Amino acid sequence: MAQSLPETIVRRTLIACSLSALALLAVGAVVPASGQPEEDPAEAKTVRMARATWDTGWFQAEVYRLLLLRLGYRVEGPVTMENPDFYRAVAAGEVDLWVNGWFPTHDGLIEEDFVERVGTQVDAGALQGYFVDAATAGAHGITNLGDLADPEVAALFDLDADGRADLIGCETGWTCSHIIQHHLEAFGLDATVEQVQGDYSPLIAETIARFEAGQPVLYYTWTPNWTVGELVPGRDVVWLETPFPSLPPDQSAFLDQTSILGIPGCANDPCLVGWPPNDIRAVANSGFLEANPAVRRLLEQVVIPLGDISEQNAHMVRDHGDPEDIRQHAQEWVARNSGVVSAWIEAADPGAVALDTGVGTDTVGAGGVLQVAARTLPPFVIYDQGTYNGFEVDLVKLIAAHLGMTVEIYAVDTVAKQVDDIHRGVADVGLGGVAITGPREEAIDFSLPLLDTGLTIMIPTSGSQAVWDRISVFLSAIWGSDLPWLLVVFAVAVLIAAHLIWWLERTHNPDFATPYGRGIWDSFYWSVVTMSTVGYGDKVARGRLGRLFALIWIALGTLVFASFTAAIASSLAVNELRGAIDGPADLPGHRIATVHDSAGYDYLTGLGVGPIVVHGVDHAYDLLAQGEVDAVVYDAPVLQFHVARQGQGRVTTVGPLFEKVQYGLMVSEDDIALREEIDLALLDLIESGAYKQIHDRWFGGFG
Repeated sequence: MAQSLPETIVRRTLIACSLSALALLAVGAVVPASGQPEEDPAEAKTVRMARATWDTGWFQAEVYRLLLLRLGYRVEGPVTMENPDFYRAVAAGEVDLWVNGWFPTHDGLIEEDFVERVGTQVDAGALQGYFVDAATAGAHGITNLGDLADPEVAALFDLDADGRADLIGCETGWTCSHIIQHHLEAFGLDATVEQVQGDYSPLIAETIARFEAGQPVLYYTWTPNWTVGELVPGRDVVWLETPFPSLPPDQSAFLDQTSILGIPGCANDPCLVGWPPNDIRAVANSGFLEANPAVRRLLEQVVIPLGDISEQNAHMVRDHGDPEDIRQHAQEWVARNSGVVSAWIEAADPGAVALDTGVGTDTVGAGGVLQVAARTLPPFVIYDQGTYNGFEVDLVKLIAAHLGMTVEIYAVDTVAKQVDDIHRGVADVGLGGVAITGPREEAIDFSLPLLDTGLTIMIPTSGSQAVWDRISVFLSAIWGSDLPWLLVVFAVAVLIAAHLIWWLERTHNPDFATPYGRGIWDSFYWSVVTMSTVGYGDKVARGRLGRLFALIWIALGTLVFASFTAAIASSLAVNELRGAIDGPADLPGHRIATVHDSAGYDYLTGLGVGPIVVHGVDHAYDLLAQGEVDAVVYDAPVLQFHVARQGQGRVTTVGPLFEKVQYGLMVSEDDIALREEIDLALLDLIESGAYKQIHDRWFGGFG
């Protein structure tokens, strides 16, 4: 019998309360593993630290946090702040410092009487500018942004067929977007070039995909940034110079700094990049520095190589950049540079003692608009020509409608960025195939699971390629056995035996000719057939010593040939044991690809199967298509989506799902009400059948 409305409300309330209790219990059970004793807050001074909104600067912030801990300070934060908010707060003494200052770009934000720039983390290494792929530049002689005034050149980069080149630029509201627009106007390019604006992360990801497909690309970027590790200046792309120095009026004082020496991938040296180089520096409240001279001395010394920052940024984006990943990157950097770090600490304060601390955060409740930070991962989130779709996108839109809210989605590169945006209240929800794991539960809260699935195995479909793969595996098995060495022993033994029998029989046996050239061939023939068949009888030893040697050779030959036969049989047996892959039990002994630091990686290493590790599932698809691996093990929804779409007819999944994987929406730990509303909305969608429709639309009945 159907439940009444009050009964339904009570049931759902109990479910929500239970879920909340479990979440709070899990959070309360987390014990910091710092290895540091509890400290009296009165015994340590406190640094209130901030960081910028761009996650490519969070590695440096974490390094400085570790250094301040080594110096004996308790660190609150770092909290993420917009540029104007930080400079106002640090001048007012509401925060003490950050290490993400870009100068001269931030010069206009500083209140000189209350705020100081301290030290130089990166000296003139923060560069900005325009890039084009090297192939197109070389083929058409493109070296300058002004070359795009030619409609034929501009047409090479026209993505939307409107007659103008599409320059992938900055997000609306970023300072760089205004400078790009100024350049287009100043250089008379309005008629042939347009700045494409939107979420920078998916736009630049699409740009890289076009480059990898051999298509022309035109875009803006900066250093340090992960993009310069993917499209390397001087190798993959080249800088575009500007026709002449030009900056908006508020930055005109830096016009003489827009020409820079030693730029790889630029047609000229110095290169007129059109943007002044920036120093990355720490910025702190003057009163705080006066009261804490040890911090000033530390900040004055710290230098982080630009190459290290760029490498970490690329690693962070490749491996999805969970908060613990960024912390680990910083810890590893400090460990690798322990000598210079110790010198910094010693110079700042010889008596410094390391302390541990927690991290403070700000949260803001949700409003009428559900702000969603999305990380692209098909089929969960797909970014296509400025629009978002996918399984989780469809689901979150229905959940928002259930709550009477509208949805605004923007893209980020890393889980760490999603977590931080949620903590700061910039985003209400994070999505993009984020698996619910223990470490993530410590950093953020999750909704009820959106999808309860597991790992699966993807292999090539049967066909000529599969047959050739089996032959290749067989040959590889033989080459990896003792058979090659036995062949060498066999050849050397036959040559020695041939020379001995010829020397013993040459003077009295017409079966072995006296001239060496002819006789050694007859002897070689005798040596081989005697070993393999115990002789045909057409050539036999006649002398006493020759017959004695023949008996010995027959006995040795039998042993060598038996070993040769056994090696072949062993290789065939190994190949047969490898057989086809039909499920998890068949994985050992095969070449298996999986994604770094994924559930598949954990499973395979635990199984004792040393996987071939890639940093993106697309790379695993390529390895499988090229026959370099036998199978791919990864999250079932991702592989099943690929099988049903791009890989249709070429690959298939086999065996049952294994190793449970659950995905959820990330929400703030402090916004329990929003999480409960999302959970109840999700239950409604499941009960109404709407969830099943979305599920079947994206997974085609496979999941």
